[in-house]
Amino acid sequence: MDGLWLHMGTVFMGFFAIMNPIANVPIFLGLTSEEDEQTTKVIAFRALFLAFIIIMLFSLAGQYIFTLFGISLSAFRITGGLLVFLIGFHMLQGNNSSVHHPDHQQLLESKENAIDKARTREAALSIAVSPLALPILAGPGTIATAMSFSAAGGIEEMLITIGAFGILCLVTYGFFISGGKLVSYLGSAALGAITRMMGLILAVIGTQMAVEGIKGAFAI
Repeated sequence: MDGLWLHMGTVFMGFFAIMNPIANVPIFLGLTSEEDEQTTKVIAFRALFLAFIIIMLFSLAGQYIFTLFGISLSAFRITGGLLVFLIGFHMLQGNNSSVHHPDHQQLLESKENAIDKARTREAALSIAVSPLALPILAGPGTIATAMSFSAAGGIEEMLITIGAFGILCLVTYGFFISGGKLVSYLGSAALGAITRMMGLILAVIGTQMAVEGIKGAFAI
């Protein structure tokens, strides 16, 4: 029993280090700076729920999924890195990427039509899927960690891996919701500065992910 608790602690700390929820709070704030409190909570819940589902699936059948689609972890890293880089590039310029924000014209139309308003909110919520759930929260590193831990033993180790990540998702949700309160103390200038700074960080993270993918693909 002591060995299982030790293994759970090791798995949890491994996930904590690779996902780093504390470092992701400023990124979450930058991506949701223009949303209201209710929408922000929904985005946080959706992102973490989807991340949990993704990690659970890869913990149970990660290698089979890659084999089924004929893809490699290196290709996953390169594609995810390019996606994160593009979003970070838009944020660095102070622009709202269409990946995670509706455009101005869509916002105007939403005021005139209830259907458009619902679509606009859904567009805002889409950042829960990308880039938050994938590849920031459940990125290649987190997936690789889950596959490694779950393959280290039998059913018990697999369940521990899934449970540890579930606990981390709850902890991360608390960080995201508490961090959102900082928005009320910041003006538009400060939020703009945070957006640009987080854009730079995201661009660097994306570049690093792509570099690791290239190294793995070409065995550098």
